[in-house]
Amino acid sequence: MFKHILVPTDGSKLSAKAAKQAVKLAKALGAKITGFHAAPDIGSTYYGDGYILRAPSAKSQAEFMHEQARKCLSTIEVEAEVEKVPCEVFHVVSDSPYEAIIDAAKKKKCDLIFMASHGRRGLSGLVLGSETQKVLIHSKVPVLVCR
Repeated sequence: MFKHILVPTDGSKLSAKAAKQAVKLAKALGAKITGFHAAPDIGSTYYGDGYILRAPSAKSQAEFMHEQARKCLSTIEVEAEVEKVPCEVFHVVSDSPYEAIIDAAKKKKCDLIFMASHGRRGLSGLVLGSETQKVLIHSKVPVLVCR
């Protein structure tokens, strides 16, 4: 059935729960896991309330994003290690997480995307958007949603 599962994470408790479930599924199927995190691109200037703030240097931004990604992805790595499921992780910088998730699945030749959903509906779902919903709509790779 499925042999390579992409597990996107945003570092939330819900993503950690989905990662645990994904690892259990991978173990049952004899599949491998690829953990993935898409960090937002931080602009160079922020404007607000009449103030102009300069963003940190590109180097310090990269270091911060790398550390945040490591924190997000460590949950997946630990779970996979405990269950003895083959696992690799990687992260990218992207202003469009859903596109980055779909691209990652293609790039790594994953045959399933296993991700969490915060379950936003109605106006909050419309205003905040749902990366999971966007992946469901645009992905040609099957998507399994954990709630």
